[in-house]
Amino acid sequence: MDDASDTLIAAGTPAFRRTTVALAAAGFSTFAVLYGVQPLLPVFSESFQVSPAESSLALSAPCATLALALLVVSPLSEVWGRKPVMVASLFASAILTLVAVLVPSWYDFLALRALTGLAASGLPAVAMAYLAEEMDTRAIGLSMGLLIGGNALGGMVGRLVAGVIADHASWRIGLGTIGVLALLAAVAFAFLLPPSRRFRANRMRWAEVPASFGRHCRDPGLPWLFAEAFLLMGGFVSVYNYIGFRLLEPPFSLSQTAIGAIFVVYLAGTVSSAATGEIATRLGRRKVLWLAITLGLAGIALTLSDSLVLIVAGIVVVTVSFFGAHSVASSWVGRRALRDRAQASSLYLCLYYLGSSVLGTAGGWFFAHSGWTGVAGFFSGLYVLALLVALRLSRLAPLAPHG
Repeated sequence: MDDASDTLIAAGTPAFRRTTVALAAAGFSTFAVLYGVQPLLPVFSESFQVSPAESSLALSAPCATLALALLVVSPLSEVWGRKPVMVASLFASAILTLVAVLVPSWYDFLALRALTGLAASGLPAVAMAYLAEEMDTRAIGLSMGLLIGGNALGGMVGRLVAGVIADHASWRIGLGTIGVLALLAAVAFAFLLPPSRRFRANRMRWAEVPASFGRHCRDPGLPWLFAEAFLLMGGFVSVYNYIGFRLLEPPFSLSQTAIGAIFVVYLAGTVSSAATGEIATRLGRRKVLWLAITLGLAGIALTLSDSLVLIVAGIVVVTVSFFGAHSVASSWVGRRALRDRAQASSLYLCLYYLGSSVLGTAGGWFFAHSGWTGVAGFFSGLYVLALLVALRLSRLAPLAPHG
């Protein structure tokens, strides 16, 4: 094996640009198919005659299946390779999204959404492992931030496209358009992403997988990072799940197009994830994580206002906070896990998507009983817990440089 095959991808190189564009496209596709339904939850509630909490299952069901499937798919990538698993995941989730718009019943739609989450599981943890293996240490913070920025862009475009088209045509056409965009992103990913150069296939020993997960759970720092994923994502998704219901009602009475347009604030997440990754590389993750979480608490306070301008400003601040904190925590997992990185990433993302599923639906109970004040209180409780975890992590002894 020659030395070139072991060369890490450095920032600014052609390989770095191809990798980051490919993974940004992958993140775009995955988040578009998962979260494009979010502005449609009020439409589902009306069309299928279900409650707001039940309508959130269109998002919670795929997040739950994705979370659990990550624990299986991630070890498989150690055998089959990172890129093949990710390519198959992107094509399957795009095709299932296209099929879902054709079914007539709520339960058939939910079943296909759950299968979409299962298919999408091949991308998130494997992408994090790919970056941890292939990227130079000085480039991993930026590359992880750009991957998460692709997630933010996919979430924003998916929500915007679905909301606008649902207002002028139908939710089926809107979601079908997202499926087509996801399919194009899958093609771009397959052509652009360089094959793994540092990956070494392992024979799958299923009996050893629990031991690998157990090692990560016994680490002094990783379980706290997994807890951060659960709390941060649960709070963030609760805000986006139910803000549309609030803004459709008086005194705002916004249209689906206007609510979809509000999701343009996801662009703030694209910028903040990459910027925070760079800042954390320079200043240290422990100094940046708790500040990003505190920012989210300030943002949710703004959404309690009756001013639409302040509500939108609050959503922007919450979005910047979440993507910044997630960028720091997810890259920290890759640096702290010195072996079986794909399994470590899958545990982090399992809790991340379980937060989206379980806590995202739980937020519907608070909305039903206390309106937006209830959702804001729920978010605040989760983020105060996340802040305490971040302060605990700030006292953690590193296992590796910058760990």
